[in-house]
Amino acid sequence: MLDWLAGLIGRERGPAVTQLVVGLGNPGPQYARHRHNIGFMVIDALADRQGLASYRRRFQAMTAETVLAGRRLMLMKPMTFMNESGRAVGEAMRFYKLGLDQVIVVHDELDLAPGKCRVKKGGGAGGHNGIRSLDRHIGPDYWRVRLGIGHPGRKDAVHGYVLHDFARADEDWLDPLIDAVVDGLPALAEGRPDRFMNAVSLKTREPETP
Repeated sequence: MLDWLAGLIGRERGPAVTQLVVGLGNPGPQYARHRHNIGFMVIDALADRQGLASYRRRFQAMTAETVLAGRRLMLMKPMTFMNESGRAVGEAMRFYKLGLDQVIVVHDELDLAPGKCRVKKGGGAGGHNGIRSLDRHIGPDYWRVRLGIGHPGRKDAVHGYVLHDFARADEDWLDPLIDAVVDGLPALAEGRPDRFMNAVSLKTREPETP
């Protein structure tokens, strides 16, 4: 009820949100630098780039609103923990009557080498519990920004690997990758994944997707 009232007040004060940009992660300072939280890191970097001073709690998430590429965006960090991320996103989508093509989700990807980035619309969960929750609550056909964190090499080591801080050596690719994704997000908000990947490649020397 409180989230609903807060949303109603926010809607009366300004234009309605037309897109969601969601970073996946776990809430709490103990998780802040975990590999699983790279989605939260991107949202924080975008909020900083846009000069947003703070978040507020809405839709079971920490949220902030901004204008990007001429669109009113809500930045979201679900506070439901990774395995229930879809609950927060679904609540915001229903409130603003958004379709899946108006949702961009940024998340870690074990099946990509560290520092790599790929974008696609739809697909499977690939064992990612946050993506599995989103697929269950809203359906699969949203934009996915997949950020490579590498694989530990053994399935039984995955849990400890993703729930562990990035290593100091990872900073060589991590910070440029986050900056590059933030640079490219305006193009993706416009529905231009090719321009998004070009922007990423300029800072990370990524080959363009075929």
